[in-house]
Amino acid sequence: MIRLESIGKQNGKQIVFIDASAALQKGEKIGLVGPNGAGKTTLFRMITGQEQPDEGQVAVDRGVTIGYFSQEVGEMSGRSVVTEVMDGAGPVSALITEMRALEADMGDPDKADEMDTIIERYGEVQHQFEELDGYSLDGRAREVLDGLGFSQEMMDGDVGKLSGGWKMRVALARILLMRPDALLLDEPSNHLDIESLIWLEDFLQNYSGALFMTSHDREFMNRICTKIVEIDAGSLTTYSGNYEFYQQQRAIAEKNQQAQFERQQAMLAKELDFIARFKARASHAAQVQSRVKKLDKIDRVEPPKRRQVVDFEFRPAPRSGEDVAQLKGVSKSYGSRTIYDGLDFHVRRKERWCIMGVNGAGKSTLLKLITGTTDPDAGTVSRGPSVKVGYFAQHAMDILDGDRTVFEQLQDTFPQSGQAPLRALAGCFGFSGDEMDKKCRVLSGGEKARLVMAIMLFDPPNFLVLDEPTNHLDIATKEMLITALSAYEGTMLFVSHDRHFLAALSNRVLELTSEGVRTYGGGYTEYVQSTGQEAPGLRS
Repeated sequence: MIRLESIGKQNGKQIVFIDASAALQKGEKIGLVGPNGAGKTTLFRMITGQEQPDEGQVAVDRGVTIGYFSQEVGEMSGRSVVTEVMDGAGPVSALITEMRALEADMGDPDKADEMDTIIERYGEVQHQFEELDGYSLDGRAREVLDGLGFSQEMMDGDVGKLSGGWKMRVALARILLMRPDALLLDEPSNHLDIESLIWLEDFLQNYSGALFMTSHDREFMNRICTKIVEIDAGSLTTYSGNYEFYQQQRAIAEKNQQAQFERQQAMLAKELDFIARFKARASHAAQVQSRVKKLDKIDRVEPPKRRQVVDFEFRPAPRSGEDVAQLKGVSKSYGSRTIYDGLDFHVRRKERWCIMGVNGAGKSTLLKLITGTTDPDAGTVSRGPSVKVGYFAQHAMDILDGDRTVFEQLQDTFPQSGQAPLRALAGCFGFSGDEMDKKCRVLSGGEKARLVMAIMLFDPPNFLVLDEPTNHLDIATKEMLITALSAYEGTMLFVSHDRHFLAALSNRVLELTSEGVRTYGGGYTEYVQSTGQEAPGLRS
């Protein structure tokens, strides 16, 4: 269906692709992986024709329809959410628009002379509309929106009043409703909660078209992708299997290449030593010349390309008392909507609670209550006297000074620390080289989140409260964060839609339900085994 044939691409001084080739066949589900800046989005833009390769070609079979979801959401306002989604449904949407115009013409007395032509055209359009199952479009649009977490009220509300994250979901719904021959999805798992993520996973598993996607969620990739295409140093390498299989194969290939490299280096050293020892002896001239020619003809084995992975180690957090936080008889409402009524909850030292609950269940509200960001309407919230709270939430970005660079922000926050540890800290969270000189005001939302996380973890509190800490983090940074938090000696309370993160770090689960709260003594893995569901209300 889609072929990338010996493509070359350069952006400014950066060489993105060199003689790179790959293909997407009918029905295949391929994950595209590579470090940030490797060219994943550039590849999608070349497939859709928004950019052209400098060399080679991108070939798309005639008649193949492509739906492309990117992180750039256009202007949305002036109509309902469901109308906005239906407008992206390709030919059906165009037919709806024409039918409405023809219906208006049929009621226009000034067009009486054209009525026969109008009625004839209306019949043709209506027939096409029925063939494309257009009358079910509204229902199908609402089904997709429901899967992505929209309430009926939101579906009929003004799309312009939605936040950026919800507009992303609208853009994703438009592409899914379109059902093209090939889906190109650039980070579709961003901005989704775990329930919507699992719904999308099921949708894509059952999708009959071809799929080419990027995602920072390894579990999502594992369950959907049957092939992985890796971008590395300008080349494209295809691996058959899911993300976990790709990791295993990549590790084996690196090990084999390293062994080949070392064997060849040993052989070359031996030959060069012989040449150096006997090059001045006339009796060995023929042998020396023969070995020099031999070395000139050898194809040199390159060492495996090493991805730079920086480990982050916590400074020891101060020890807290056994009682970290306690809620007694807490009630909280927003207007007429009651979130909690008489909630009791106790957090003890070294517990790692993950909070589960459907949209609107009160997950973020609970975190705000425990950190003192929000006061309860009734009841009490107390924290131990030696508890030092570190709270990561979206408003945490407000601590950044837009006029300071990334490195200046770190220096301002930790004036007693030397440059080396602060540069290492920045590197751990994806800031290296020129990126450390970026002004905070020009950072993306994901970059700001990474910088705030770095600041919070450099001088660690003994009670970490984290609201979706992995949003916008790539897989490598997530792995670094999980490794670091696994060694953390403090207490944790967190909300996350990343199942790998949940399983790796939780040892307690608090589930918020309409009937009240339920607690589980084990972590997320035990919760799934116990309940038979990966998220509230969803069967696994």
